[in-house]
Amino acid sequence: MAAASTLKLRIEGMDCGSCASKIETAMRRLPGVAEVDVRVAASTMSITVDEDRTSRETIRTKIDSLGFKASDSASPGETSSENDGHDGAWHASSKGRLVLAAGALLAAAWGLSFAEPGWAEWPYVAAAALGLVPIVRRAVMGAINGTPFSIETLMSVAAIGAIAIGEAPEAAVVVFLFAVGELLEGVAASRARAGVRALVDLIPRSARRIRGGAIETVPASDLEVGDLVLVRPGDRIPSDGTVASGTSEVNEAPITGESRAVLKEAGSDVYAGSVNANGELHVTITKAAADNTIARIVHMVEEAQGSKAPTARFIERFSRWYTPSAMAFALAVIVVPPLLVDGDWQTWIYRGLAVLLIACPCALVISTPAAVASGLASGARRGLLIKGGVALEALGRVKTVAFDKTGTLTEGRPKVVDVVALDGAMETVLAKAAAVERSSSHPLGVAIVEEAEARAIEIPRAFGGGTAVPGKAVTARLSSGFVSVGSPRHASEQGLLTPEATERVAALETEGATVVVVSDGKRALGLIALKDRPREDAREGLARLRDLGLHTVMLTGDNARAAAAIAADLGVAHSSELLPDAKLKAIASLRVGGPLAMVGDGVNDAPALAAASVGVAMGGGTDVALETADAALLKDRVGGVAELVVLSRATLSNIWVNVALSLGLKGAFLVATLIGATPLWMAILADTGATVLVTANALRLLRFDPSAPAR
Repeated sequence: MAAASTLKLRIEGMDCGSCASKIETAMRRLPGVAEVDVRVAASTMSITVDEDRTSRETIRTKIDSLGFKASDSASPGETSSENDGHDGAWHASSKGRLVLAAGALLAAAWGLSFAEPGWAEWPYVAAAALGLVPIVRRAVMGAINGTPFSIETLMSVAAIGAIAIGEAPEAAVVVFLFAVGELLEGVAASRARAGVRALVDLIPRSARRIRGGAIETVPASDLEVGDLVLVRPGDRIPSDGTVASGTSEVNEAPITGESRAVLKEAGSDVYAGSVNANGELHVTITKAAADNTIARIVHMVEEAQGSKAPTARFIERFSRWYTPSAMAFALAVIVVPPLLVDGDWQTWIYRGLAVLLIACPCALVISTPAAVASGLASGARRGLLIKGGVALEALGRVKTVAFDKTGTLTEGRPKVVDVVALDGAMETVLAKAAAVERSSSHPLGVAIVEEAEARAIEIPRAFGGGTAVPGKAVTARLSSGFVSVGSPRHASEQGLLTPEATERVAALETEGATVVVVSDGKRALGLIALKDRPREDAREGLARLRDLGLHTVMLTGDNARAAAAIAADLGVAHSSELLPDAKLKAIASLRVGGPLAMVGDGVNDAPALAAASVGVAMGGGTDVALETADAALLKDRVGGVAELVVLSRATLSNIWVNVALSLGLKGAFLVATLIGATPLWMAILADTGATVLVTANALRLLRFDPSAPAR
């Protein structure tokens, strides 16, 4: 037996959740199938299957038999017009052709009914029957493959029943309106996909590669890591890279949502799709096309759109018993009045068939996924990357937002402001501290090394990497022995600080500095004070969160005095001197009051991000920002947290409006039908009309700007 392999297919004609459910159910009934992942937003299916038991061709044939078209999947994020029948002219798609055929048949029937009044019924019967053929076929194939209660089943029963009781004209109109509704649904779904496809279109098709001093134009997809490319003013950067030479401003709005151009010079990182403004740059490629920032964002958005939000899962479960229940109710409408109150069979059969049309669940089923897909795409286009409907819904329900300090509320680039020698020379204190921190990526350690290098101090060699005790100290072995760089609290616990040294530490901390103690064995060599500035937008971003009714708090391992100084400046509550375990306990305590969002830099805060209801990583398009937590702020601004909350709340509101629209229209039409005020052809508007309204309402989120002031 062959090992299971994963097959990825693009599926044309799949425009709603019920379509995906039908395909997924059919696939799971095939032998050898282990996993199935159907994504409406991306028009794709991933299936893990033992090809000795079920061949690829069998899978494609089965999908085609359900009324869809399967083809080999394109690369992640690619949704070309060749693969999506709705992206070109509407009449070129299969659903468009069905509308034209059904409309032509209906018009012909109408004309013939005038030409031969005595035969008026038969042209409509022919029009309805011919239009029903693909619908009935899909209903039968759905039933055979595990989905007996599909919208096609309801349509088939209602239309055939209408013909049987002599209402062929209405049956023909119902078939035509159903085809129009499906076409509009497909067009709307294609517009939703366009939100993600627009990101793909940001990447240029070609690049100017430099080899051996010559410049050659090559497809951007052919670029390899290490290639050197020329990016002229006005060009889009073809893939992620590092500036090798040149200076220019680069517009990164397509990736980060930040409107201001960013100065780039040798050593600066640049991202695929960003626009070079005014200078010529030579860029060394660091990511292949399939792995650049935009490709990964598109892939993650499609992954997120494929995940089901809690509301969507509830509605999906609800619809499983809703449809058969609705069919049972329609049957009761048909038989109960004639049997119990001597109602007219013709009248009540007609009304029961109308109830079947009203009962179609499409609008209800699509109400949540359409809104979630639009919300996720809208966020991605504005530098707000949200990893799925679960996170999107949770963001709108948070009561508290907790922030890490360094790199989140502050710039994350502390500077050494003072070096105090307690034993020996100041240069010795700084040199040994730099030796210990040389391999560290912590902002304080980086700042210490930079200060030593700036002062041209020779940094001694450390034998082996430093050993860190989180929140306490980093220790390394130098030629003089073991040297540690740690917190004053840790040094005090070790009995290293004299009363005078403790007073000096307190004075520096009161000024808002973070102080570290450099010790050699059991001897304190000196103190190094560092300061980090608050981000420019931190105060405004926190204020907007408070305006949204959210409680904000800063959780930091920094000393109480320095933390208090930053917190007072920003107007935020704080808890300080938190070791990693204590920070997790603080998060657990805050969650008691309701859902909590934790915002961190995505590196040191991973446990805290995971412990929160929603973890938000700030990281300007870095790998960590894309891969850590439930959401990432690519624009790397505190104000983005409020934008996430506003977008989530707008999406939740959109979902409930959609649910109200779908159920409200159904309820109104149901009452009208039961009292005989709704003709059969109008009953289908309860679903087709609701589906179009729900989808159109969801698409409004693509234009929603969460940064705009509340009105």
